[in-house]
Amino acid sequence: MKASSNIRLQTVVLVVGIVLAGVKFVAWRTTHSNTILSDALESIVNVVAGGFALYSLILSAKPRDREHPYGHGKVEFISAGIEGGLVVLAGGLIIWRAIAALLAGQHLHDLDVGILLTGFAGAVNLVMGIALQRRGKRSRSITMEAGGAHLLSDAWSTAAMVVGLILIRITGILWLDQVFAMVFALYIIYTGLRIFRRSVAGIMDEADLDLASSVIARLEDARVPQWVDMHNFRMIKYGPVLHIDCHVTLPWYYTLEQAHSEIATMERLVNDQQAGEVELFIHMDPCIPASCSICRLDECPQRRSPFRERITWTKETVLGNAKHSADPK
Repeated sequence: MKASSNIRLQTVVLVVGIVLAGVKFVAWRTTHSNTILSDALESIVNVVAGGFALYSLILSAKPRDREHPYGHGKVEFISAGIEGGLVVLAGGLIIWRAIAALLAGQHLHDLDVGILLTGFAGAVNLVMGIALQRRGKRSRSITMEAGGAHLLSDAWSTAAMVVGLILIRITGILWLDQVFAMVFALYIIYTGLRIFRRSVAGIMDEADLDLASSVIARLEDARVPQWVDMHNFRMIKYGPVLHIDCHVTLPWYYTLEQAHSEIATMERLVNDQQAGEVELFIHMDPCIPASCSICRLDECPQRRSPFRERITWTKETVLGNAKHSADPK
């Protein structure tokens, strides 16, 4: 997935977000509804976060240099963190505004127009959110995934707001407007905290165990007897680039050319599975006598002890930093 296509999509999302923010503020000015205002304030967050996201995508697409040998992808986690913080701030402002309006006894006007404008904006956000999330997952971009999650939460909260406004229109109970606004604000804050938590996890290089399990399972499915063991498996992400390093045990008597061929095969397997760029740094370990107990290479001319047990490669068995062996039974 080319970075340029991600940048173009994010640019479209940003421009549309600016237009939708204007539509929502028109709806608020028409109705004086704090429920609609809460949606409009979150749209400001959408625009600001979209600007940060676009900048981070442009920066992360820059080639590596001497100062950034792993690229500029980490900026995506910073962008997602800023977006999460802005979402939480918007939720707090919505609650403050709703409480003030509840105490003041604010009146509503032209709810029909507000319902139509807000519903239209929510439908557009739904389409953009789905598009961003799908693109983010394919290109492994946390910036686009976070933006998509934010827009989807905005769309669903807008749908709930429309239902609430219709209920207010039918019942005439105006204070429900403030109650709905505060409920939606709490949901917005929850969404922002989730986005912020994921950005911190990325900055701290927290392991993506689901992705690690997928990569390990691919290697296990294609495993051949000469791949005796694997351990010290680690994986980090720099934007769309996935970096993997691990130790692989091969027969000690293999020539450098033979060993390199096996490692190259493993690299191809992982790169063929993943949509984006993958860098593998595989340390080749020679087998030791203790490795014979887990080695299925039947034609090995240097075997020192019989085979006892095959160690299946899973995240539980390969993340540790130690060679495996099977104890005598």
